[in-house]
Amino acid sequence: MSWFKRVFYIGIFPVALGVAAWQGWSWWSWAKRPVLASDVAQPVTIQIPTGTAAQQIGQDLEAAGLIRSTTAWKVWNRLQGFKNREGGLQAGTYSLSPTQTLPEIADQIWTGEVVQTSFTIPEGWNRSQMAEALEAQGLVNAEEFLSATETIPYDQFPWLPQGLPHLEGFLYPDTYSIPSEQIDADGIVDVMLLRFEQVALPAYQQTTSPYSLLEWVNLASIVEKESVVAEERDTIAGVFARRLREGISLGSDPTVEYGLGVTQTPENPLTLAQVNTPNPYNTYRNLGLPPTPIASPGIASLEASLNPPDTEFLYFVARYDGTHVFSRSLAEHENAQNQIRDRIDAELGDDL
Repeated sequence: MSWFKRVFYIGIFPVALGVAAWQGWSWWSWAKRPVLASDVAQPVTIQIPTGTAAQQIGQDLEAAGLIRSTTAWKVWNRLQGFKNREGGLQAGTYSLSPTQTLPEIADQIWTGEVVQTSFTIPEGWNRSQMAEALEAQGLVNAEEFLSATETIPYDQFPWLPQGLPHLEGFLYPDTYSIPSEQIDADGIVDVMLLRFEQVALPAYQQTTSPYSLLEWVNLASIVEKESVVAEERDTIAGVFARRLREGISLGSDPTVEYGLGVTQTPENPLTLAQVNTPNPYNTYRNLGLPPTPIASPGIASLEASLNPPDTEFLYFVARYDGTHVFSRSLAEHENAQNQIRDRIDAELGDDL
């Protein structure tokens, strides 16, 4: 090779390499830019079925206008392998924006940041209330949810008491976020039982309680329904615990309401006929706890019911403002009832 050619090739190689590097950098920078930086608007929902190949995901993203280049998508995924990054592209439903860069979109799918559906179950709700609310949100059919709560998953949750007719009381009240594609009646029941296992069950297992697991949740559900003001919760739990010890009927209105499927109000309190109606949940007529919990208690009521404090009170009656009048004797209790009834009648008369 002549001296001139050697000089030429030696000189041109670095230039060509530099041009190639510049072009590669420019291409990658272009490919990773948002498709339309000005298109601030609408997120795009992408469904990635289980088992979808990485190349197909890239093609779907490009077809949806979310990335500019399937080739750049391939390069990004190969780089993850070179980095020995744990994980991989995950199936699910994603909400992606054209304003995101390719690495941002890819990272979201790699880490599985799928669309979540949120719902809240308040303390003190029963299964029927949950079913109605979940159906109203368009999440599940109410009848399907109720049916799911009547199948006891002992294989997944062996700590559940034997012989349960349904899961009332064990569906933990909380706010939940679940991947949208996992929303069905069984899935919702499972996550609520898992939350009970994580939050409530340890409190019971770490404390010596006079009650079985079912008795504990049962008592806590009544305490939950009776307690409106947090400061009264322990006293209410203590009253019920004392009545159980002394063989006195609990006399709890919420248990009667649950058994009859009614809800009393100041204008329409329980009638004497309703209180005298035979029913397994009527704790005026029946001694002890009802057959099952009557609602889902929160952690405060569960903790108050673990080892209820001693109390001098045996009775309490609602003022209908969230508080109660506590009494030591039946005479005191009846007097408090009469005073509250007279006040309500007077207030209702003034409104007529």
